[in-house]
Amino acid sequence: MNEAAHEAGSLLAVAAPLLGFALVFVLLFRRLGLGATLGFLVAGALVGPHVLQLVDDPERVLGFAEFGIVLLLFLVGLELNPARLWRMRHDIFVFGLSQVVLCGLAVSGMVWLATGSTGAAALALGLPLALSSTAQVLPLLQSAGRLRTPFGERAFSILLFQDLSIVPLITIITAMSRNPADVARPPGWLLALYTVGAIVGLVLAGRFILRPLFRLIGNWGEREMFVFAALFTIIASAALMEALGLSTALGAFIAGVMLADTPYRHELEADVEPFRSILLGLFFLAVGMMLDLGVIAQRPFFVVGMALALIAVKAAIIMALARAFHMAWRPALGLGLLLSQGGEFGFVLFAQAQRAFLIAPEAASLFGAVVTLSMATTPFLMMATRGLRAEPIEEDEERDGPVADGANAIIIGYGRFGQTVAQMLLAQGIQVTLVDTDIEMIDVAGSFGAKVYYGDGTRLDLLRQAGAAEAELILFCQDGDQIEAELIEAAHAAFPKASIFVRAYDRRALLRLKAAPVAGAVRELLESAVKMARLAMEATGVDEQEIDRTEALYRARDRERLKAQIESGDLRAQIDTIITEPEQLTEAAAKP
Repeated sequence: MNEAAHEAGSLLAVAAPLLGFALVFVLLFRRLGLGATLGFLVAGALVGPHVLQLVDDPERVLGFAEFGIVLLLFLVGLELNPARLWRMRHDIFVFGLSQVVLCGLAVSGMVWLATGSTGAAALALGLPLALSSTAQVLPLLQSAGRLRTPFGERAFSILLFQDLSIVPLITIITAMSRNPADVARPPGWLLALYTVGAIVGLVLAGRFILRPLFRLIGNWGEREMFVFAALFTIIASAALMEALGLSTALGAFIAGVMLADTPYRHELEADVEPFRSILLGLFFLAVGMMLDLGVIAQRPFFVVGMALALIAVKAAIIMALARAFHMAWRPALGLGLLLSQGGEFGFVLFAQAQRAFLIAPEAASLFGAVVTLSMATTPFLMMATRGLRAEPIEEDEERDGPVADGANAIIIGYGRFGQTVAQMLLAQGIQVTLVDTDIEMIDVAGSFGAKVYYGDGTRLDLLRQAGAAEAELILFCQDGDQIEAELIEAAHAAFPKASIFVRAYDRRALLRLKAAPVAGAVRELLESAVKMARLAMEATGVDEQEIDRTEALYRARDRERLKAQIESGDLRAQIDTIITEPEQLTEAAAKP
């Protein structure tokens, strides 16, 4: 009991200064426009064992906080359904492979020239430095609303391949190992087989276990169970990968992809996001704490020079590759700078190389400082080059985000449904702002003179940017079953002046929205189905008066059944009123 109390007291003694310093420096650096990541790194360096010594075990914090990267990849997976991922395959496996190979060899050569180390040691240090920081880059893209743009997709494709490359990089280090214990490790081909098998297993589990599980929880309406099931899904997929010696983040990403096209995506995002934010912050705090300022003080010119050389080499190679892949030079420059830092997996691979007797502990600390310093420069680089990169961009590398231009109505989704709604409002002189995420549709609409902004209109920050605070109407017109009651409630609370209208996928969607503050919800296929039925009856010779009476009968029964379903929450309410036989219609029509 005393040991447990002492452990709890020790944890509180560590957590209080850690979170306090983080709060102060993150607020300060955000105020200065330098971003939260740099604030976390500086706060970690100050409280760590090399300065104030308020926390003396940064690796313990790092081991726990690395779960933040796992949660981040799960959330990214939720943004990508399998069809979209397949569309990105060329960028992932061609662009991504080219970046890892070329940057790895170039940086290894640079390390060999700078240190005079053996070829094996240079590869053990240089190949990990070819990887970039997923934990830093993806939040930057998300906060800027660019993750789903062509630029963001290309950056993510490279980061995803880098995550996949962890397995072959570990295999290369193991093959060069001088440690007799590494002989017992599984060979590279077996690890590759494990990777394929684990991905297939996660895909099957997602389809036949996770989807039915979340459907069951959704029917129960237990919000707490969603959180529990989401964390179980992430931890189980990560644990499977770790047991096989693979990337835990990759397992969580695959689990996210499998749930991306389910109706529970928004609920999962809302449940996991707070954990992700806290743990990613702790991760960067731990990285800052591991920054050995003594090592930098001993060889300051080497550390700074190597960090700058790393940034220059990677930025140049990535920019050249981006140009070869037909990106305009400005976004190519932005991509090179965005991915120019070392990454968190560098610490993992340096430790692996140290255990393999390829590098000394001093070298691992020295190049760990290089990675941390390069990560700290990214916010400065992006801020310093903003003007250079912000010129009008040719082709389709970036899309304009929505702007508050005084429109009376904001229409989210400019497909077949949204186009009709927009044109009728415009015909009445109502100014509209159009938002969609389909790049191809935006281009086609542009060729017809319509200005459609790129963005995820289910995000409150994007709606605010589009002028929702002053708009009179917000109309959700997207394809598919995407709109949840929680989203409508949040939008109504944030923008109380606007009347909210929703394109409902089916009756089930209307049931979910029964308590939501919507001004109107329209079943997307009802009117077109009624119209086709009228045309079919006309073709069979039914007179117009009888057709009108039939339509009135159907609509009355449909309204009555829908009202009962909404009141009871049961989709089978008044099932006996469904017209299934011609005799029923005749009898019903004969009644006054």
